[in-house]
Amino acid sequence: MVNEFKDKQYWALILGGSRGLGLATAQKLAQHGLNICVVHRTRKADLSGVEQAFQRIESEGVAVKQYNLDATSPEKRQYVINTLQTELQPGGKIRILVHSLAKGNLKPMVADDQPELQHDDFQLTIEAMALSLYDWAKDLLAASLFAPDARIISFTSEGSAKAWRNYAAVSAAKAALEAISRSMALELAPFGIRTNCIMAGVTDTASLRMIPDADTLINLSQQRNPFARLTTPTDVANVVYLLCKDEAAWINGTVIPVNGGEHLQ
Repeated sequence: MVNEFKDKQYWALILGGSRGLGLATAQKLAQHGLNICVVHRTRKADLSGVEQAFQRIESEGVAVKQYNLDATSPEKRQYVINTLQTELQPGGKIRILVHSLAKGNLKPMVADDQPELQHDDFQLTIEAMALSLYDWAKDLLAASLFAPDARIISFTSEGSAKAWRNYAAVSAAKAALEAISRSMALELAPFGIRTNCIMAGVTDTASLRMIPDADTLINLSQQRNPFARLTTPTDVANVVYLLCKDEAAWINGTVIPVNGGEHLQ
């Protein structure tokens, strides 16, 4: 296996990397020599499994740092950044920031038998799943932690442009995430930063299972997909790795479908 990032003191900072797309990305990047820093929010009951996953990543011969805290908190964000400024020295830089936060409300707009979506639900979801990308990027840039040729990648979905019942707040957040990423691609380019979104196909993760009627989404996806299967976290992680490579330096400001052609029909 190519280990092109070994000994370069490069780090991947992954927000939401204890499961799903974020964890698969951490595993993939570690295999290619990137040191891994994960900011995650994990319940005590699930910590044992998460710790084992991080130990497997560390067995790839890379350094691993992990912070079990709320990545959407300004105070916690500043704590992590201040710590990294000290602990990555001398010479350690963040090659890639991966935004994989899934913290939002899945409520109907109108309902008789359950809580309805409110203004605050939109606000919380958009702040967590969109604005937090900008907050982290801005503060990391101010702290001079990005490598000279850094990459910022976030995960969006077809829900940014399509409607699904109970998905309104997340849909708005994904649309905002894409818009923010485009502007970051333009305005952060002078600092050597490339910003892109990956539009993952339907992937059977814990986050997907929280969406009402998830089984219908899964069935529809399998029918639409030319390969008649769901996207896997590894499929997505592989593309994150490709975007990390030097050869991907001219990809900037895009939304890249990673779904085996699911979006074609």
